[in-house]
Amino acid sequence: MPDIIVMFFVLGLIAGSVRSDLAIPKAVYDILSLLLMLTIGLKGGMALHGNLSWSLLSEALAVTALGFLIPLLLYPLLRHLVRLTLADAASFCAHYGSVSAGTFAVALAWTEARGLATSGQVTLYLVLLELPAILTGLWLYRRFTTANQQHDDNATPLWQETLTNRSVILLVGGLVIGMLYGKDNGSQVTALLTQGFPLILALFLLEMGLVAAETLRKIQWRHWRVIAFALGAPPLLSLTGLFTGLALDLTPGSTVVLATLTASASYIAAPVAVRHAIEEADIGLVMLASLGVTFPFNVLIGIELYAGLLHRLS
Repeated sequence: MPDIIVMFFVLGLIAGSVRSDLAIPKAVYDILSLLLMLTIGLKGGMALHGNLSWSLLSEALAVTALGFLIPLLLYPLLRHLVRLTLADAASFCAHYGSVSAGTFAVALAWTEARGLATSGQVTLYLVLLELPAILTGLWLYRRFTTANQQHDDNATPLWQETLTNRSVILLVGGLVIGMLYGKDNGSQVTALLTQGFPLILALFLLEMGLVAAETLRKIQWRHWRVIAFALGAPPLLSLTGLFTGLALDLTPGSTVVLATLTASASYIAAPVAVRHAIEEADIGLVMLASLGVTFPFNVLIGIELYAGLLHRLS
């Protein structure tokens, strides 16, 4: 039987599919996403409290390299097999090289529920994968387009917007606060957030289920190549995370989380950056793939699949 948290996503998916009037107010969703990002950062920081070492540097560099590598691997596949335009291929590279914070939260809860050891630095993986992937996707577009000049002025705003994205600010800020104060010194605040994490995540997934159902209603037969990619890419991309985790000798929980992240696709940070930098890209198409197909696949099937693959490879 799936985790009870995942069942909230299923509930939202069913409610959206039957066109129920169930809805999460935007203000409530904003609060939930804020609390989710902040709590993830705090949990990672508290785990790192007193446990920092130079060995983390090689781990951080390896994960960052994945953020650059995955978009480069995906680009020829998206251009020649999925047959996307240059703009859409670069957009998909940025989204699928980047990560889903919602999927990360589910993977973190999944590993904790099964007692799999997870290190505190897994929270850093979100930032270390997201920023390089977005920049690489946009570089691919500028590299292959014949109109480079008109995009050059966007480079500085892109860095600023990506680095100051609220998800990045909350994750890194929470990580630093948790790392400074640990589990005990700030317990009057952190205990409330960490204990309420499952409830926050469940309500967040309820909204994601509603959004995914609305996105899936837009699927048409002409999108079959995109749908096939959105279903096939996660298991293949998870292998990059699995082999990296094994090479770095990460704990089982950390390896499952890393594999889940490399298998996920962004639907928050990447769309904001791509919308401004690649105006020709069809954001609706990539959201159909990332949020309508890949996100449900990872939440309902993927995490269990990647854990099974890890068990076979170990």
